[in-house]
Amino acid sequence: MVWEVPISLVLPLYFLAAFVGIALIIKLSKDKTKKISNLRFYVQILAVIVIFMGLIVGPFGQPRWAPLGVSPRDRLIGADFLGNQMPDGIPFPVLACYYPNGRTVTCPIWQLQAYIFPFWNYPRGYDVTYSTLGLEKLGIVVGSLVVAALVFGRSYCGWLCPFGLFQDVLTRVRKVSKLKHRTFSESTNKKLSQSRYIIIAVFLILSVIFGAYYIFGTEIIPGTVAAGPGGTEAGIVSYINEPFCLVCPMRPLCSLVQSGIGTMNYSYISKIVYGPFGIIGGYISSINLIVLTIVIILSLVYRRVWCRICPLGALTGLFSTFTPFKQIALTKLEKDNQKCTRCGVCKRACPTQATDVYTKKGGDVTESKCILCARCVEICPYEDALKIKFAGKTLVNSRNWLE
Repeated sequence: MVWEVPISLVLPLYFLAAFVGIALIIKLSKDKTKKISNLRFYVQILAVIVIFMGLIVGPFGQPRWAPLGVSPRDRLIGADFLGNQMPDGIPFPVLACYYPNGRTVTCPIWQLQAYIFPFWNYPRGYDVTYSTLGLEKLGIVVGSLVVAALVFGRSYCGWLCPFGLFQDVLTRVRKVSKLKHRTFSESTNKKLSQSRYIIIAVFLILSVIFGAYYIFGTEIIPGTVAAGPGGTEAGIVSYINEPFCLVCPMRPLCSLVQSGIGTMNYSYISKIVYGPFGIIGGYISSINLIVLTIVIILSLVYRRVWCRICPLGALTGLFSTFTPFKQIALTKLEKDNQKCTRCGVCKRACPTQATDVYTKKGGDVTESKCILCARCVEICPYEDALKIKFAGKTLVNSRNWLE
């Protein structure tokens, strides 16, 4: 018997705890160079709770997906808001994996792939019914991404993404363990940043190839004609419908954490099915686990290593830091060149090694690698040299903490 907590009780308590916690952090943090970082860490924890709010508020025990555990998988807060238009949930630019249960928002990378193949013009999804088909679904996802990026830029990566929080926790573990911190060379970091766009292009092209019969009327890979909600072999292996999800490290992390806390049945991910990708159960592939392991190891040495190659971060940055989007984006990191002494502390403090904040002479220094975490702003020792602005209004500015 599972106790289903009513949302009318959860939300007021949640917002009260959030308000009190934020107020205490702002008031009690004495170190001026860590006040924003402490606040951001707390906000990240609050965001994870919101993203997986379904684990708390129910509805629990849905019969169609009962093997997944006690929490919901298909009746979402997002579905109530968007109705039949987007029954898979709200497209939100953070790695909130579609596959594990209990989501309230959905990773747009999954949606972009799934709505190309296998659900291009298919009226049924994974136990949901679509009222829109093909380009309409893709248009809603891309439109949501563009609007979100124009409003808040890559601050989703810095302040809200669950996988970003996971990497920050690993950074704290490194500091406690006194492991040596390393940085990539500028050329390597630039190549990593550029690889993000190659990664997203490759997986979207694969989705188009899989869905060629339904999009163009020509089957390129045998087996893709029999697309449907149960998955298709696609001539290679079952459950390859969304190819990026086979390598995404967030998918096994979500599944393992939720099975660990009892909101997902472990048997769903422990069942071994042999194939070219070594699929484990219906949710995790051996590639998923390898990528997650590599990211964990690297994150104990380099800060925010996944954010440097994340295709979702690439899309968010594309729609907020490149022309013409950059000119109309609302959230910006700005630099006053007259007050900057080029001490380089901002460059050294950046978790993704963004360089424009140091190399550019002034003005808007937001770039696609910048996750708007405000670490450079709080560490800068010169009054108003750096500012994060929203719609022209200053949200936070650097302070002279040397005095």
